[in-house]
Amino acid sequence: MKAINLKKSLMVLMVSLLTVTSVNATTLSDLVKAVKKSATESSAENKQRLVEFKNKRDEQQRLLTNAKNTLNELERQTNLLKAEFDENEKNLANLETIRHERAGNLGEMQGTVKILSGDLRSRVNNSLSSAQFGDRSEFLGELAAKKDLPTIEDLKQLWYEITREISEQSKIVKFQAPVLNAEGEIENSVDVIRLGAFNAFDMNGNFLTWNSEGLASKGILYRAGKQPTGKYKGMADSFVSASAGSIVHAPIDYTKGTILSMVVQTPSIKDKIKQGKTVGYVIIGLGVFGLLLALWKFLSLFVSGSKINKQLKSKTPSSGNALGRIMHIYTDNPDSDVETLELKMDEAILRETAPLESGLSFIKVMYVIAPLLGLLGTVVGMIATFQMITLFGTGDPKSMAGGISQALVTTVLGLVVAIPLTILHSVLQSMARKQTQVLEEQSAGIIARMAEK
Repeated sequence: MKAINLKKSLMVLMVSLLTVTSVNATTLSDLVKAVKKSATESSAENKQRLVEFKNKRDEQQRLLTNAKNTLNELERQTNLLKAEFDENEKNLANLETIRHERAGNLGEMQGTVKILSGDLRSRVNNSLSSAQFGDRSEFLGELAAKKDLPTIEDLKQLWYEITREISEQSKIVKFQAPVLNAEGEIENSVDVIRLGAFNAFDMNGNFLTWNSEGLASKGILYRAGKQPTGKYKGMADSFVSASAGSIVHAPIDYTKGTILSMVVQTPSIKDKIKQGKTVGYVIIGLGVFGLLLALWKFLSLFVSGSKINKQLKSKTPSSGNALGRIMHIYTDNPDSDVETLELKMDEAILRETAPLESGLSFIKVMYVIAPLLGLLGTVVGMIATFQMITLFGTGDPKSMAGGISQALVTTVLGLVVAIPLTILHSVLQSMARKQTQVLEEQSAGIIARMAEK
């Protein structure tokens, strides 16, 4: 230790000497004074530094003590909070158990409400009443997706929507709504009459269907370009034009659109005739011509029969009917013998019978040809069907429907034409034979009376 202190003293002395040298000392005494002064100043500076070091050490110790105290306080609070947290966890578990026990059937009620809301939402979306009340779907969707227990207000609103849907199914209501026409254009504020949840009509008697996916999935009424015809259209017109309090017949589609779509897709008589194509048109033309000919022949035989019946009541022969012309032969040849008169009578009967039977053979030909043409159409249709099968196979029934339709329609048309023509031919032939028989009977009577004389 002494050696170390000696070294330190020598170093201080050397520093002092260097300092004195820099001060330009002149004498040795001045040098001693300078060294002493330097040593005194160094000692005071060192004391000052030592005091500062001690103060900083005490400050650090104080800060360390404060930090330890703060740490201890925080650890104490942590322990308290942890204990409180554990206690709260236990209380929460107990309260959750109590909540489940007190809830009872509320959990089942929540599930029931969710299922009921979802089903009702699906029903009202496809219901015609949504064309008038379109604000129900959003509420029902939110209630079906709700994870919490429904509130009293939710249950009241759900009950209201259920009862309203039931009530609206028994009402006939007139309101305004947008309608999508067949051209894809939306007609706003169209007057609509809703018949419960079954059918809807505009004021022109057109059927409207509810499309739940239209108008940005909010649903819209749709007026198809092809409407039901016949009695359905007449019933719709009567219904929309009926006054309040009156009783009219109205079409009701209890399937909510299924039957209506089938009725619309059902081909009309005009569509069925088009399916017969060329052969079908030929059969129809033949049938029309045959009916006109039969009508003309019926009128002709009816007129001639009336004239013959009138002549039977008169003894004066008239040249305006067949029987009168035959009777004229007797009056014009009073001196002829029986054989000659009989031959002349037979000639007159043949002459008068020909007009009565004219056209009947042609009607007979037509009712024979009509089913043959139907058979021809059947063969043509089956050929077209087999050609489609060859090209596209049997996977697509629609590709074969055209040929099959032609085959069946032409067969039906052939029978439809042949059956009435057959009946008409039989009736007309019976009328012609009856009149011919009258002529023959009267002719035989004249000859018999002449033979008696």
